[in-house]
Amino acid sequence: MSYNKYLIVASKLDRAGINITTQLSQFKPLATKKEFKFYLPEKEILYTENLDLEKINEYDFIVFASRHASEKREKTISIHAPGNWRIAEFGGVSGKVCKTSALFQKFLFENLNLFARKYNLKNYQITMECTHHGPLIEKPCIFLEIGSTENEWKDLKAGFVVAKALYETITNFKENPYREIAIAIGGNHYCSSFNKIQETSNIAISHVIPKYALPLTESMVKEAIEKTEEEVDFALLDWKGLGSREQRQNVLDILDRLYVRYEKTGSIRKC
Repeated sequence: MSYNKYLIVASKLDRAGINITTQLSQFKPLATKKEFKFYLPEKEILYTENLDLEKINEYDFIVFASRHASEKREKTISIHAPGNWRIAEFGGVSGKVCKTSALFQKFLFENLNLFARKYNLKNYQITMECTHHGPLIEKPCIFLEIGSTENEWKDLKAGFVVAKALYETITNFKENPYREIAIAIGGNHYCSSFNKIQETSNIAISHVIPKYALPLTESMVKEAIEKTEEEVDFALLDWKGLGSREQRQNVLDILDRLYVRYEKTGSIRKC
């Protein structure tokens, strides 16, 4: 698995996306095979119909740079894969998710934490999010977002940290055969039980199926595994975040039927 041509996509309507791409444009690709280009659609990027898919398909990996909004209005920098486990309310297709790379997400997550500390970006939470919303495209991709209000969307320091982390990830990313690859099931939208594992263990997480998308179905598990670029080793379970006893048992039954090994977050050794 190798990515050499990256496309950074941000809507012209999106203050955070423009902040990130403007900062990233100051970094020049090194004299390697790696390259990144920019694509700035006129409309919102959550909707597949707003995108030039022929242009997107020319690249190996797509990064959607975007704003994040939440009712709690917390300062966040977040990463997630796009897709819809159930009904597609904000772009994409119901029950379908995009391809993504667990290894790329992990490397970027580590770099975001590294550069947030290095440049003293205070009060921002670096977090994963579960897989949600559109668009649906054929190329492997992630969303990289600044949240959660206009003050953060236009925060130049936050934009710089995100751009620096993304630049270093693109420039230095390569496959690590020693990582264990996991899909994750359970927990809240912001993956509180999975964040530390992604940052400080040997495990790389791709798609996350949250508690609110349960009850789990076989098609969800198959979709998560098939849309992970790397070979998935096991499913990582937020055991307390799976809901009722019946819902937990349903998860185990489905994983057993599909011959998918599973581990609980509490059993994972942090570095």
